[in-house]
Order: sequence, then C-alpha cells, then structure tokens
Amino acid sequence: MSRRIVLATKNPGKARELAEVLAALGVEIISLADLDPVDEPDECGETFAQNARDKAMYYARATGLWCLGDDSGLAVDALGGAPGVYSARYAAKLCPPDAPRDVLDQANNQKLLADLADVPTEKRSARFICHLALADGGKVLLEAAGTFEGQIGYEPAGANGFGYDPLFFLPQKGCTSAQLSSEEKNAISHRGQAVRIFAEKLKKYLELGK
Repeated sequence: MSRRIVLATKNPGKARELAEVLAALGVEIISLADLDPVDEPDECGETFAQNARDKAMYYARATGLWCLGDDSGLAVDALGGAPGVYSARYAAKLCPPDAPRDVLDQANNQKLLADLADVPTEKRSARFICHLALADGGKVLLEAAGTFEGQIGYEPAGANGFGYDPLFFLPQKGCTSAQLSSEEKNAISHRGQAVRIFAEKLKKYLELGK
C-alpha cells in the first residue's frame, strides 16, 4: 500500500510542479483541493523554512495524513531581499480580499516593476527560494531546500508559469522562467532542486520503514 501525502497548497501551479517530480516515488500525492475544506493557518514565520514547517505540521494534524509543506518566494537584492516571505501577497493591499490568483499575480508583478523602476540591469539580481518540510502532525520528518538565480526583467514574457515567472529573466537561457517548458523549468528551478533533494531523502526514509 502506497504512502499518501497531501501537498499543503491550494496553488495549482505549485501542486502540479511538486506532483510531477514526486510521481515516480510510488507515493500517492494529493493536494488540499482533493480534501474537505480546511481553514488556512496564519503564516507568521520570518523565513521560508519556518513557514514550510508550520504549514506541514498544521495540515498534517488537520488531515491525519503526512503533509508536505512548501514555502517559496522571490528575494530581490536591490529591495533588501523583498518581497521574500510576502511574495504571494506583495500587492495584496492593492487588490480586493477575494481576488483570484491570476489577478494577484499580475498585481504583484506590477508592484515589483514599479519598485524597481529606477534600478539598472546590473543591480536587478534576484533568486527564487524554496523550502520543503514533511510532517506527520507530531514532528517534522524531512526537509529540503533549493535556490534559482536570475534577474528581474523590465516587462513580462512567457505564459508557462505562475507568480513572478514572467519577470524572472535567466541570462544563461536568454529567456524568462515562464518561457521554459515544464521539463526545462523543473530541471533547474528552486522547487525542482528542492523536490529532487526531498525525493532522495523520502526514498531512503521509506526504505527504512518509517
């Protein structure tokens, strides 16, 4: 019988990327969208790691299943690491409380461009950061992290992605993250790196009969 793991996210883009990489492990991957509604926890952590741990523990207790918490976001050097842990809600004050994900993503991108309006190319360096934590409700079992280096472009480009992907320019590729195929992105992205590290740890953990 395969181990069932719930992904602690309602973001379809994140769920898809995580499930694609974990599919080969022989575990059943489901998302919060597949379960009865659960109230969302407050994200009070000051780091991606703390938020990932908190989400994993909260949803594991709420569902009774092993839960994989993910927290990730964008850190822009010229903004002192912002938007950081506030990446998903960077422009929340500029949107209605019930704004759909695509509307909030667009507002976040517009705010980021406005905040970097006077910043030259050589100072627009940035990175995506992802932290994963697996919990059983009693403790955190495994953790993994990854980073993805690039710079912030001047206008959105590409439609294969979500969040800040259309603005995240990759000099080595000559395109944005949103212009990569899913396979190309997973091979080099922060989330792809973190999930591969996590998958190796989980494989060994399961082999030990945990």
